[in-house]
Amino acid sequence: MAETTGDLSFEVLSGEAIGPILDDLARLRLAVFRAYPYLYDGDAAYERKYLASYASSPGAMVLIARTGAGEIVGAATAAPLGDHQPQLSEVFAAQGIDPAEVFYLGESVLLPAYRGRGVGHRFFDAREEAGRSQGYAVAAFCGVVRPADHPARPGSYAPLDGFWTKRGYERIDGLVSHMRWRDIGESGETEKPMQFWMRRLD
Repeated sequence: MAETTGDLSFEVLSGEAIGPILDDLARLRLAVFRAYPYLYDGDAAYERKYLASYASSPGAMVLIARTGAGEIVGAATAAPLGDHQPQLSEVFAAQGIDPAEVFYLGESVLLPAYRGRGVGHRFFDAREEAGRSQGYAVAAFCGVVRPADHPARPGSYAPLDGFWTKRGYERIDGLVSHMRWRDIGESGETEKPMQFWMRRLD
C-alpha cells in the first residue's frame, strides 16, 4: 500500500514485487554511490544481480519513493543478515553477536534533489518496523571508512554520524567488515573497511 507525503509517495515491496524495480534500484545505487564517500564505479549488470538477493529473501523489504510522475527517486532496503551476505554473519559472530538476531539495513539511496525533506527518517522508520515485526532484536548497517585527508573528499562533505546517533545507533568498535569495489579513477577493485552501527529494536 502506498502512502503520500508532499510530492512523493512511498510503498513497501517484498518478494516477487521487488523484481520489476531491480533496474531502477541499480540506477539509483550507481548514481548515489558514485559520490563521495563511496566513489563507486560499478555497472548495471552487477548491480541487478546483487539486488536480486532481496527479491529471493522471504524477510527482505524495499521501501521506494516515487514522484507524482511515477519516477523512483529513492529506495531503502533491508533483509535478515544471514540472507544478505553470509560473510557479514561471520563478522557479527566473531564479536559475540548472534547473526540470527540482526536485521540488516542495506541501501538507503535518494537523489540529491529530494534530500532535506525527512525521507531519510522515513527510510529508517519503515525498515526498523519491518525488523520488529519479524522479531529481530537489533538493526545494523555499515558505512565505508575513508581517511579524513582523502583527496576526493569535498570541502562541503558532512558525515552522517550525527543523524545516525540521533536515530539511536551506536558505532560498534571492532565490528568491521571489508568489501571490494572499484573507485572512480581506479584500474581495479580495492578493499574498503565498512564500519557497522547498531541499535536495539525492542
